[in-house]
Amino acid sequence: MAQKIQAIRGMNDYLPADTRVWQKIENTLKQILAGYGFSEIRTPIVEHTPLFQRAIGEVTDVVEKEMYTFTDRGEDAQSLTLRPENTAGCVRAGIEHGLLYNQEQRLWYLGPMFRYERPQKGRYRQFHQLGAEVFGLQGPDIDAELIMLTARWWKALGIAEHVTLELNSIGSLEARAKYREALVAFLEQHVDKLDEDCKRRMYSNPLRVLDSKNPEIQTLLNDAPELFDYLDDESRAHFDGLCALLDAVGITYRVNQRLVRGLDYYNRTVFEWVTSALGSQGTVCAGGRYDGLVKQLGGHPTPAVGFAMGMERMILLVQAVNPEFVADTNVADVYLASFGEKSQSAALMLAEEIRDQLPTLRLMTNHGNGNFKKQLGRADKQGAKIALILGEDEINAGTVAVKDLRSGEQTIVARNELAQQLTLLLG
Repeated sequence: MAQKIQAIRGMNDYLPADTRVWQKIENTLKQILAGYGFSEIRTPIVEHTPLFQRAIGEVTDVVEKEMYTFTDRGEDAQSLTLRPENTAGCVRAGIEHGLLYNQEQRLWYLGPMFRYERPQKGRYRQFHQLGAEVFGLQGPDIDAELIMLTARWWKALGIAEHVTLELNSIGSLEARAKYREALVAFLEQHVDKLDEDCKRRMYSNPLRVLDSKNPEIQTLLNDAPELFDYLDDESRAHFDGLCALLDAVGITYRVNQRLVRGLDYYNRTVFEWVTSALGSQGTVCAGGRYDGLVKQLGGHPTPAVGFAMGMERMILLVQAVNPEFVADTNVADVYLASFGEKSQSAALMLAEEIRDQLPTLRLMTNHGNGNFKKQLGRADKQGAKIALILGEDEINAGTVAVKDLRSGEQTIVARNELAQQLTLLLG
């Protein structure tokens, strides 16, 4: 027997029972995005490697250790990379197609990303992100509105009580450069207390030491210089304005001065929504401003802000704290059972008539005959609320038996009144 080929480790199949849950959550999120004026953008999964090196930063963990990079075929043999995130791709597309210069754009995307890391629950090598990016607006009001949008997501998904907003400002590039010098000087004084990861980052990317998960490092950082003390006046005013707007609409947050995010392109506002309901994998949605990235990638200076959310982790969170939200993921609303020699073709014709009149109705027809009990069992397995029963008696009389599978009540309905009756029964 030939050896079975299995999926690559950390790259998962999502079966029909899974995708119905995904679709219900995705549709909720997309509807709210549309309500805020966002439009979808779809970019390639593969981009030129320098796009991510320039955007994310060559000394970040993503670029140094996690990217799937390969050499393309052909004479030019270019280096290509499976996208590890999609902000860079959105910026590249916006510049290439002239969407950003002196324009406001509100874009969202949903799709697979790829990072080579140790697979664990909610964190995979192929994972999916839903992200939103806004270009051309520089005030704190758009930062606040993006956070308000995400807060509305949590309410719609029934998880608002299980997520907490953490907020910080990392200032301008110039302010961070000054702070970086002070932080490195502090770390050098305590190098004997640093773990290997922090020692590696101390000179290449010292701000990443601030969000170390090592509790001993966090205790050490209690005596480190504070980033807020190095903020420029404009960044401080921007952050104060953002906090005031969030206070005005009643969104609770915690200022976390050690929140810096892991990608080099951020400036000023950074934020994370975190949860304790998923163990150590606490971040469910994160983002911030990246006002210099468009220019850095060859476009005109353009203010920008955005966020991304890992869908796998979000789905785990909804299933953990609000399973009722995804409990009703049935395939069909109505199941059409049929009996007798003439009934199969008559059932197919009836089903098409109903679909013409009720195009959004989820209607399945039975195939392969089977007795009455078996057909109703199939209807129940698909989650149908109503069974339509069509036999030779009903065909001859121009009627259909309509059975409510929850109450067990059954009525006979004239064929020309069936669509109206189904509308009443299904609400």
